[in-house]
Amino acid sequence: MYRYVLLLLIVIVVGCNGDVVPKPKAYLSLQYPEKTYEKTTVERPYVFDIPSSGIVQKLPKNWLKIKYPKLKASVDITYRPVKENLKELLMEADKLVFEHTIKADNISSRDYSNDEKKVYGKLYDISGNAASQVQFHVTDSAKHFLKASLFFYSKPNYDSVLPAVDYIKQDMIRMMESLEWRE
Repeated sequence: MYRYVLLLLIVIVVGCNGDVVPKPKAYLSLQYPEKTYEKTTVERPYVFDIPSSGIVQKLPKNWLKIKYPKLKASVDITYRPVKENLKELLMEADKLVFEHTIKADNISSRDYSNDEKKVYGKLYDISGNAASQVQFHVTDSAKHFLKASLFFYSKPNYDSVLPAVDYIKQDMIRMMESLEWRE
């Protein structure tokens, strides 16, 4: 009897020397549409490239919403004319970005400038469980001010939406870099 107990203890001690780690059954495979772009066709004081897979919804006040139904997301475009209020518009845009500091892990920005097209602005990356992960604003400093914000139609979970954020962020950079003002 003691032999069996001793043998059982030896098997348990020798056989249980490593950590048990559960293995995933499969990895998530994300398939995004091939990127192709076209110019916006709606009559606005601005024009820029949008993804062909996006759905453009016209809104009042020269605003737009570019919907990504498969990703359950949208890029909301707001436009305001500059009438000696550029400083206030810039402060409001920064305020809207930094309202996310409560949930954000980090907010980084990079300046954008295109002298030829008179487009100057800033792109913000907001990491963490914030309501909006990418935003930008651009202006010509005289007549036009445009702001774009990415939103998902679900509770923010940064790790889960990060691939979609990166995909749409490339579209938003293209919007900003291709933007032209209409007179």
